[in-house]
Amino acid sequence: MSVNTEKTIQRKIIHIDMDAFYATVEQRDFPEYRGKPIVVGGSPDGRGVVATASYEAREFGIHSAMSSHKAIQLCPHAIFVRPRFDAYKSVSVSIREIFGRYTDLIEPLSLDEAYLDVTTDKLNIGSALEIARQIKDAIRNELNLSASAGVSSNKFVAKIASDMNKPDGLTFIGPSKINAFMEKLPVEKFFGVGRVTADKMKKMGLYNGSDLKKMSEQELIRKFGKTGKFYYKIVRGIDERPVQPHRPSKSISVEDTFGKDLISTEELFAELEQIAEKLAERLEKSRLKGKTVTLKIKFDDFKQLTRNQSFPNPVADYASIVTAAKELLLKVGTEDRKIRLLGITLSNFGTQISSGKFVDPDQMELF
Repeated sequence: MSVNTEKTIQRKIIHIDMDAFYATVEQRDFPEYRGKPIVVGGSPDGRGVVATASYEAREFGIHSAMSSHKAIQLCPHAIFVRPRFDAYKSVSVSIREIFGRYTDLIEPLSLDEAYLDVTTDKLNIGSALEIARQIKDAIRNELNLSASAGVSSNKFVAKIASDMNKPDGLTFIGPSKINAFMEKLPVEKFFGVGRVTADKMKKMGLYNGSDLKKMSEQELIRKFGKTGKFYYKIVRGIDERPVQPHRPSKSISVEDTFGKDLISTEELFAELEQIAEKLAERLEKSRLKGKTVTLKIKFDDFKQLTRNQSFPNPVADYASIVTAAKELLLKVGTEDRKIRLLGITLSNFGTQISSGKFVDPDQMELF
């Protein structure tokens, strides 16, 4: 009788999350902002929304996605700074270079956060905790910025761990502690659980992982759809998702908030032309084509809507995008309504192959 002695290799996953990234880059580059409540995005006249806020501003309750109007109410002396995305992208490239010293298995989630699989690392350090510490030190010493890190054996727990001791945190949750950790975790911290789902869970008497663990997989699926299957696994410390170095883009978008509200069709068309031009440039750089154009409109009362149009074949050219966006705007019928933001998104991408052709996403094999 043969005995299978093969051991399952325990993954070593790090989640790195920069601390108030845009705001700290601004404070690093402009000494006059240091120690002051900085709001990146939005404007002091109450338009737009906050992209991020410095920790000094967060002490007043300001946070990402908050309206500028609300931020001003909470902190009248807040300093509003226009985002410098080229600067943030440049810093992000430098951060990525630091990651690359230790592993090639890097999955960026945004400019300021990423997963790293260091199960086998380039420098043969062996300890994920030590690698995370070295990465944080390199970011501080070379870039004069602060990052928080979470270390565990799967992506879900590593991501939660990185948020536990911000800023400048380093939290390790080892395999033997994951079950107890997940049982105590509030339901609102679970993947896919927003405010509405969290309220639904609490009305059902589900307040933490321990409560979720009492439900069978079928019960969770019945109550919460496919995500219920994920809840069932993760509350037991099971997250088999690999770190994906080449995570495909699901959409590319460009949007613009105007200095003054726009009403006339001529003005709105002119803005759409500029937005479509920028989007076409990004698509060309990414070598992507998509079948669905989505128009986003935000009105002066902060209400917003989206409308989309799909093509039979993937597109990426300016003419197709701007024509679709204009047609969607006309269908909405915005006469006499003040508009403060327009955006265009292209999604439903095909997959480019080496010949330069694109595979129809509807015909792609699903894994």
